[in-house]
Amino acid sequence: MDFWQQLLANQPFMAGFTGWFSAQLIKVIGSFNEGFSKKTLKKFVTTGGFPSSHSATVAALATSCGLNFGFDSGYFAIAAALAVIVVYDAFTLRLEAGKQAAALNQIIDDVYANKGLQFDRLKELIGHTRVEAFVGFILGIMVAVAFYTF
Repeated sequence: MDFWQQLLANQPFMAGFTGWFSAQLIKVIGSFNEGFSKKTLKKFVTTGGFPSSHSATVAALATSCGLNFGFDSGYFAIAAALAVIVVYDAFTLRLEAGKQAAALNQIIDDVYANKGLQFDRLKELIGHTRVEAFVGFILGIMVAVAFYTF
């Protein structure tokens, strides 16, 4: 079996990928009320927003490892630890970094723009609210259960 066949046959990997893909697709579909544009499609590969694709990915991976190898396996323990770290980071550190970016962008607009200096704006939507992270987590679990069931 070659690399691609092995990868596609790897249920935890495919569940994680599908969790990420599903969350990103939901972001794009949810943006269609703003009109169809490159900006809307760009949401497929950007961070932040509803639901959290990071949470969906790690929840699907951990759940799939638990369902396939047992919830007492080392695989599940590793994936669950990773999931806790990623989800916690998404709604704490990265959310705060986004708030700081917004404040810095405001300072740049207020102070430096009047002096004719040019700065690139910082990306503000990099974290998640607890609800975005939670819904992404639930989406990931549902994806993994679907993979395991079908």
